[in-house]
Amino acid sequence: MDVVRVEHKEGDHFEVAMRGHVVHVDQPLDDGGTDLAPTPTELLIASLASCVAFYARRYLTRHDLSTEGLAVTASYQIAGRPARVGEIAMTLTVPGGVPEERRAPLLAVASHCTVHNTLQQAPEVTIELR
Repeated sequence: MDVVRVEHKEGDHFEVAMRGHVVHVDQPLDDGGTDLAPTPTELLIASLASCVAFYARRYLTRHDLSTEGLAVTASYQIAGRPARVGEIAMTLTVPGGVPEERRAPLLAVASHCTVHNTLQQAPEVTIELR
């Protein structure tokens, strides 16, 4: 099993380490944080959007199509109780020159990235104390 370790730094600031990489999370000033880094929720949305972009890029490259201008924009809305992301809307900006007959397959591939699949079929999550 792969491992991600999160260590408290100060206040709402945490350091997240994985495979020799480090990212940070925090909360906005108006939520009591110091706004040193994105929130965990923003990283969730970023993970989804970047996964979609990665799959799209792989599809385009596999079919010798341009990746110039490829982008994914994601917006989200927080839902009530329980606190969670209630809605995510993403737009995949397709590079110029992608033929019409490749657009639907591109969307199908991008819509089945690992993070999207995980959100569609949620994994079992356990939390224990040490």
